[in-house]
Amino acid sequence: MVHADAHNFPGSDPNPTHMNKFACGCAIVASIISIIFGYDTGVMSGAQIFIREDLKINDTQIEVLAGILNLCALVGSLTAGKTSDVIGRRYTIALSAVIFLVGSVLMGYGPNYAVLMVGRCIAGVGVGFALMIAPVYSAEISSASHRGFLTSLPELCISLGILLGYVSNYCFGKLTLKLGWRLMLGIAAFPSLILAFGITRMPESPRWLVMQGRLEEAKKIMVLVSNTKEEAEERFRDILTAAEIDEIEIKAVGGAVKKNHGKSVWRELVIKPRPAVRLILIAAVGIHFFEHATGIEAVVLYSPRIFKKAGVVSKDKLLLATVGVGLTKAFFIIIATFLLDKVGRRKLLLTSTGGMVFALTSLAVSLTMVQRFGRLAWALSLSIVSTYAFVAFFSIGLGPITWVYSSEIFPLRLRAQGVSICVAVNRIMNATISMSFLSMTKAITTGGVFFVFAGIAVAAWWFFFFMLPETKGLPLEEMEKLFGGGGPRGDRDGLEIQTKRVNN
Repeated sequence: MVHADAHNFPGSDPNPTHMNKFACGCAIVASIISIIFGYDTGVMSGAQIFIREDLKINDTQIEVLAGILNLCALVGSLTAGKTSDVIGRRYTIALSAVIFLVGSVLMGYGPNYAVLMVGRCIAGVGVGFALMIAPVYSAEISSASHRGFLTSLPELCISLGILLGYVSNYCFGKLTLKLGWRLMLGIAAFPSLILAFGITRMPESPRWLVMQGRLEEAKKIMVLVSNTKEEAEERFRDILTAAEIDEIEIKAVGGAVKKNHGKSVWRELVIKPRPAVRLILIAAVGIHFFEHATGIEAVVLYSPRIFKKAGVVSKDKLLLATVGVGLTKAFFIIIATFLLDKVGRRKLLLTSTGGMVFALTSLAVSLTMVQRFGRLAWALSLSIVSTYAFVAFFSIGLGPITWVYSSEIFPLRLRAQGVSICVAVNRIMNATISMSFLSMTKAITTGGVFFVFAGIAVAAWWFFFFMLPETKGLPLEEMEKLFGGGGPRGDRDGLEIQTKRVNN
């Protein structure tokens, strides 16, 4: 039975299986920051063509310009975890928007290579913040039944941003050389302004508020992001238990508790982790490593060059083919957002990675044939189809699941810092691929590089098969038990049934 008062508060829904509209709206606003990051990534694929011509720079400088975003994101990601624990999830999103705004203005101004690099570095710090905070915030306000959908929204917004970047390349590429690429980069400042207004209507994460001892505020927000009062109370009790806060203590002090910092988060997470926490860290870091080690950044950032190698020579056709990559990525991530909570993370991930192996292999074969025998119609067609197939398989599984999975499996107390480590690894791999791809293609050919990516994808499939259990439908507070840990509380009725269900 649904409580009669369930209709009397904002965000409520008499059907507890329906997605809470208020929680969905908050996740969408938080994900705007991911659009900016996606745009900065996608727009560089075409902008670099014009930047090279205007500023007279070489391939090495282009690699550094493309990859520096991710190296600076490493700094941002390692800082973001602690920042969000101190000032809160909401204000961390606002801070990242301000950083993006400054970086975009400098890149749009860009009178020379040095200023362009400074702007790209500042934007990179914003990237680190955005990649860490958007999925964490979305995971912490969503219910278990819709967490996959809401937590995948940042990845969807990254893809939309990349697509907008490609479209921007095509549209602004028709302007004068000096104006076109500067508008491509500078226009990213506008979403930051939109987010500045949206942030004022977003609540703080109730889980962060509990960690700060602000229990009454947390309870009020939990009511807003739940469909019934019963659901809100159950979720609130789960958070209290995970945070090791006793309800008797709460009543004794009138609903407020002091923050208990306990032992160092880094010690508990990295230096001397519990066995379950160690497995969680390995799983989360592993999926972030393989997300970029399999080559998606090479396709997103250098797709015009890949298509040129395959035989597409017209600049307009190159940019249009790249827009197709963006459309494919966005379309299949949209599909993934609706499948995550129905099919589950594990099945989608294994299917996605298996498809990537075949797509990467066929792309490597077609590019190798073009390299050896010149322009071949069938090889050109196969390379384009294989590129789109690779992006599609990546986007329906590994792309969104990387962020969903890593943001949901860490215990509450370790979540922000744990995701920070994951984002750091993610950015290191991203930078490694983006800053070495052109050099590797010269050393072992473009086809050879994609054969390497295919081999890494095979290793990724086996890692996911053995190390990543299903998390669909489990509350965040039960994740440690899934990896063999006892968690802060004892057995819970129905957990064995629930665990069996999600593993089927």
